[in-house]
Formats: sequence, structure tokens, C-alpha cells
Amino acid sequence: MYKIPRQSYTPEFKQEAIRQIEAEGKSPAQVARDLGISEQTLSNWRKAHKAGKLASGSGKPVTPEQMELSRLRAENARLKMELEILEKATAYFAKKSQ
Repeated sequence: MYKIPRQSYTPEFKQEAIRQIEAEGKSPAQVARDLGISEQTLSNWRKAHKAGKLASGSGKPVTPEQMELSRLRAENARLKMELEILEKATAYFAKKSQ
């Protein structure tokens, strides 16, 4: 698992993530992967939302383009990690077969 750098998110972004779980019925793991956030962060947001402590309306709105960009960045990071693993495996097996 890779470490995600600390970031700040707008309340609208948080609410959109929660909405995807509750209204669209997506799994929390899938939403976290799509948005490029950790599952624990998403879980904390859901707990705060249920307790009524999730701040709202103080940040700028998150556009669909920003959501897509976040999803693509997360996918790009995942693909880079997979490529790195495959390159190491290829080098290992190439060395082993000689």
C-alpha cells in the first residue's frame, strides 16, 4: 500500500464522496480509490457526517471536472505503482533465468 500525502479537501468534496456511497450505493473502498483518498479518511468523513459535524458551504464547489481529475490522478498513481512492481519482477526473473 502506498502513502498518500496530507491534503485538505473542501466540504463539498467530502459531501460528494459521502453522497456517492449513500445515494449511488458504491462501496466505500471503490469511492476512496476513485477519488484518490484513503478509506480511513472517507470513514472519518462519514462518521462526522452522521454526527452532524461535517462542515459545509465554506469552500469553493467541486466541479465534475475536478472530481474526474482526482480520480485520474489516483488511477495514474496506482498504475505507476503496478508498473514499478512489474519492472522489478521482470528484472528478478531475468536475473534468475541466466
